[in-house]
Amino acid sequence: MEKVNYFDKSFYICEGQDDKHTYIILYPMKTKRINRRAFFRLSATAGAGALLMPGVAATRTSQPGNENEIPVRTLGRTGVKLPILSMGVMRADNPNVVRAAYNSGLFHFDTAHGYQNGKNEEMLGKFFAGKKRDSFFIATKGKFDYPLKDDFEQTYTDLVDLSLKRLEMDQVDLFYAHALSKVEEVKDERVIAVLKKLKEEGKTRFIGFSAHAGKPELLDAAIEAGIYDVILLSYNFKLSNLKETEEAIARAAKAGIGLVAMKTMTGGTEDAAGKKKINAEACLKWAWKNEHITTAIPGFSNYDELEECLAAGRNPELTSGEQEYLASLCGQEMLYCQQCGKCQTQCPEHLPIPDIMRAYMYAYGYKYSKMSKETLAELNLSPDICANCDTCRVTCPSGFDVSAKIAAITPVLQVPNEFLT
Repeated sequence: MEKVNYFDKSFYICEGQDDKHTYIILYPMKTKRINRRAFFRLSATAGAGALLMPGVAATRTSQPGNENEIPVRTLGRTGVKLPILSMGVMRADNPNVVRAAYNSGLFHFDTAHGYQNGKNEEMLGKFFAGKKRDSFFIATKGKFDYPLKDDFEQTYTDLVDLSLKRLEMDQVDLFYAHALSKVEEVKDERVIAVLKKLKEEGKTRFIGFSAHAGKPELLDAAIEAGIYDVILLSYNFKLSNLKETEEAIARAAKAGIGLVAMKTMTGGTEDAAGKKKINAEACLKWAWKNEHITTAIPGFSNYDELEECLAAGRNPELTSGEQEYLASLCGQEMLYCQQCGKCQTQCPEHLPIPDIMRAYMYAYGYKYSKMSKETLAELNLSPDICANCDTCRVTCPSGFDVSAKIAAITPVLQVPNEFLT
């Protein structure tokens, strides 16, 4: 931390920001040594004891050679350069965590129309109001039902307009069609036409889609479609089809498509019970080994998680110890569902088991039961789900006890939101 002298006294120099001003924050050196965790808390909230100097412009991005510099990569044919670490805002509900990330040099923030029933977009809109538009890069996402309904074009346009209103912006930097899982969705002419129109009308600079399912064929479909600037995809060391996925990623990158990684933490825990937190630094560094991955969007929601992600970004080389750690987890059951879909063909009721498993991960891995409930609510499940089967016929390739997980997670639908985290 840099030190300066003013008025014959020594100070630590930090940066802070409120909704209207950027500050240089000076902490008297009589204060005990400030570690990184304390620094983020203090600079995010402009704590007591600081000498605030409004009007002094502070530079967010680190200078070349600075030990805190996070490497940048180019997002495909967009030409946009982003730090390899970005913020997935899905779980965050504290704007001070967004502020701490922004002040630390991150400037790509990823949200979605449905996160926190729209409150996530609203929080970002309030935070970025009045800030220089070129100081941040915003992505949001919107879902649609498939097969498409007759009024798809109008309802989807209305969805985007509402997202822009919440974000208090005329244009987002990147808009994704959210959670596509079929080649037909990626190549659907009506979907393509609407996305192209959003771009032509200036509602978004770039267009893309997100995919929870690790299906290389979706990347190839995007290449063939030729209109997608960016793909947000699940990418982690637990992928069962890693070789095929990485080959498809290389093809997409060669075609000029930018690649952004999500689900890098494989559910956030080492174990299937969700009790032991995974080493986030190792997971992120593994994803960054692939030079075609421009950035990752871990969903940190507090200062400790932010600090862990920043530590990885500032020292992104995967150590031998971290490699051994990840290798030790490859053969054991965790919370990450491969979204392979094999369970659905085995299930007599053809239940959307991959989505239910994702909801289970949100609750037991991310400790985010509200998102779990939102995910399940979109599935319109029968209240007596699984009642027609005495024995579950599904054998999961990842070893999931599917019936037990369904029984453990579906009751969340009956819990009032005020009791959920």
